[in-house]
Amino acid sequence: MTHRALVTGGVAGIGAAICKALAAEGIEVIAVDVAADKVAGFSKATGLATYVVDVADIKAVQTAIADIEALHGPIDILINNAGITRDGMVHKMDRESQWDAVLNVNLGGFFNTIRTLAPAFRERGWGRIVNISSMNGQRGQAGQANYSAAKAGVMGLTKAVAAELAAKGVTVNCIAPGFILTEMTKAMHAEVLAAESKKIPVGRMGLPEDIANTVCFLVSDKASFITGQVIGVNGGQYM
Repeated sequence: MTHRALVTGGVAGIGAAICKALAAEGIEVIAVDVAADKVAGFSKATGLATYVVDVADIKAVQTAIADIEALHGPIDILINNAGITRDGMVHKMDRESQWDAVLNVNLGGFFNTIRTLAPAFRERGWGRIVNISSMNGQRGQAGQANYSAAKAGVMGLTKAVAAELAAKGVTVNCIAPGFILTEMTKAMHAEVLAAESKKIPVGRMGLPEDIANTVCFLVSDKASFITGQVIGVNGGQYM
């Protein structure tokens, strides 16, 4: 049986690495992303199916998933990775453009996809959900009250949904990445990157592939007894 995975925020950084790793495992991968300018390029480069979807809009999510399943077949693996940052100190943070925007994508978007796919997962008696959170959801981070709150919420969401779906053959787990080298972080000043590296006990920053490899394990049959867990992939930076 060929499994079929939906990966949100799937065309760049960690999401792109997850898509490629899952495809290498023989899983049919569909990537969705709000970045229309990157979606076509990623599809051309990888040969994977891609769609432009705003996960913060539940109606758009429902419509897109219905269209995707009609064309490709049922989705039985969900990787919630889409996320944005709108950093600022809390005493200056704007409610709509910073707080609401981040919560709507980074937590609301996860609910939207789970809510849409969970009924069929339950009915079929098998499914895998992996939610990508963050180390900053565990420890907090100055200037990221919105992001930290959303990522902490993802952990609570994971545990609640895992409890609801466990008896239905569906596992739900969460990965909390630490400092991962992506195009965004690579653009930081070299001294900042060096300082971050020194904080990581294993002596290096993470790679998108470190997260992707963990995802591949969690969706495999080898992880069928693991659910409701938050797995830190951070090189020991937060224990």
